[in-house]
Amino acid sequence: MDFILDNQETEKKFQQLIKVIRLRQSGEVSDAMNERGISYKMNWGVSLLDLREIARSYDADHLLALKLWNKQWRETMILATLIDDPEAVTEEQMDFWTKSFENIEIAEQASTNLWVKSKFAFVKALEWCRGKKHLVRFTGVHLIGRLAIADKNAIDEMFEPFFEELTTLAKDKKLYTPIYRSVIGMGNRSKFLNEQCIELAKAFQLSESENAVKLGESLFEELNSEYFQEQFKE
Repeated sequence: MDFILDNQETEKKFQQLIKVIRLRQSGEVSDAMNERGISYKMNWGVSLLDLREIARSYDADHLLALKLWNKQWRETMILATLIDDPEAVTEEQMDFWTKSFENIEIAEQASTNLWVKSKFAFVKALEWCRGKKHLVRFTGVHLIGRLAIADKNAIDEMFEPFFEELTTLAKDKKLYTPIYRSVIGMGNRSKFLNEQCIELAKAFQLSESENAVKLGESLFEELNSEYFQEQFKE
């Protein structure tokens, strides 16, 4: 991807952010993340709360976000997802960033902070569910859940194409948690989607995959629970 990154004002903001990151570094946080297997080329251990606070000081800035992402530090990449302008995000950028994800944290941050706000979100979620790389599929599944929670204007039918993909992905143990959360998110939107998700849970239980069966049983119980169904009573 070719980007023009020579704007002086943007460069000034970029350098300011680099200084702020270094001032808020925490070796303990960085070490703890490495122990949990969350690794980056460079990780200064700045907390997510601090990064969100830092981002609030800046207006949406697409060029600045691109510069931050290209730095490839944990903190600059997360700030890029917080500062970028969703209206300026392209499909090419979404694919390029997502295919470069190296751990679950950055996948979740990009999905939650930026991808869900893009006009391409539904299309990309479906495409990524069919991806070859685990973290691409993870991002697709995670994005489904974020759309279910955050996109209040989406009609129920927009979620239906995901069901076939999730039936296949349910066999993957590594996707158990994101699939569970995304199906619960969809099942919480409306009575119609709740019923659709219950049928999906039944389909999981018919799978030859032990993981899919277990996932289906847990989802069926949760989606049919009294406290879950209470919200749909007139």
